[in-house]
Amino acid sequence: MAKARKDNKGRALRKGESQRTEDMRYMYTYTDPYGKRRYIYANDLRTLREKEDKLLKDQLDGLDVYAAGNADLNFVFDRYISTKTDLRKTTYTNYKYMYDHFVREEFGKRKIGEIKYSDVLYFYYHLLNEKNLQINTLETIHTVLHPTFQLAVRDAIIRVNPSDGAMAQVKKKPGRNHGVRHALTLEQQRAFMEYTRNNPIYCHWLPLFTVLLGTGGRIGEIIGLRWKDLDFENRTISINHSIVYYPMDGAKKRRSVFQVSLPKTEAGIRVIPMMDAVYDAFQEEHEAQKENGFNCTEIDGMTGFVFCNRFGNVHNPQTVNRTIRRISENYNAEEVLKAKREKRQPVLLPHFSCHHLRHTFCTRFCEQETNIKVIQSIMGHANIETTMDIYAEVTDMKKTESMKNLAQKYDVF
Repeated sequence: MAKARKDNKGRALRKGESQRTEDMRYMYTYTDPYGKRRYIYANDLRTLREKEDKLLKDQLDGLDVYAAGNADLNFVFDRYISTKTDLRKTTYTNYKYMYDHFVREEFGKRKIGEIKYSDVLYFYYHLLNEKNLQINTLETIHTVLHPTFQLAVRDAIIRVNPSDGAMAQVKKKPGRNHGVRHALTLEQQRAFMEYTRNNPIYCHWLPLFTVLLGTGGRIGEIIGLRWKDLDFENRTISINHSIVYYPMDGAKKRRSVFQVSLPKTEAGIRVIPMMDAVYDAFQEEHEAQKENGFNCTEIDGMTGFVFCNRFGNVHNPQTVNRTIRRISENYNAEEVLKAKREKRQPVLLPHFSCHHLRHTFCTRFCEQETNIKVIQSIMGHANIETTMDIYAEVTDMKKTESMKNLAQKYDVF
């Protein structure tokens, strides 16, 4: 067994420690992430070991590797997300889910210092073409990756952000769906509501769909409505919170829970006037629950929710979307046969979700209202550009319609 080295006071020195004979200073020798020999100096052994402990902690934290650009993308993301203390819990959970589900196991294991712009671009195309992700899902992933790379830039670990411009390049591809949720046409909207109203299996969903189509509320805002949020005298709806459904952190088995959250943005806190159809829908729901029982759910101390499922609980947004799909499929199957008998073109429903109903309301609103700020306020859009995009789309359609009307009425040619 090798004899332990000691300093001039007879104290045993650890591996890597030594004492210089020329000035009696203490030195600790170690290898950095580049494979180069590095040294720490101190005038006494206690100070040296304090420096050693700090170095060990930094190495365990990955800072040494990070500083050398040898950390993987996973390390940088975990470092980035730990600084986002201002994120709402729902946003934080969504970011973590997107990263863990689509990035961590493959692309996330690459070294941050070796990732180039073309690597990010190929990764995005891989998600779109091989994993069949929608463009709006990819945009969420980009929303997470871009600031992660930017953190490394600001820490001087890499010189440029390799994700800069990658999303814009992906969107340039001809025919690429840019994630726009197209509204139902007026004809499709009427067909969907009429079929739901007259179908004995789905008619109990009519009040919920009426409120979604008559307010433009987000699904979490509408399933989170309480009777106390409704002012029937003044016919207004107070949107002041949202119900979210997301995976629990640290759960051994994949399990999701409902929780109360603030609306998506500050602009989401708003008051929406009740249209007559919406007022009637609430009254219909109230009468139905007087017979069948009111919502008995308690979520984060909140009770008295307006809408409930057959178990007396709040609706799961995924269940609502599945119901919309079943209604659409059943309607389309019947409409094809009916149109064939009547020798006409069928009015078919596209595949759509709860959020399309919000977009449909906004489209109908834009067709009638020219004050953009009023539309933005009712919709709860934080950015007026979102409102403008929908308004511009509606305006383009109205231009064509207006020209057709003009051609019919202005017969001078």
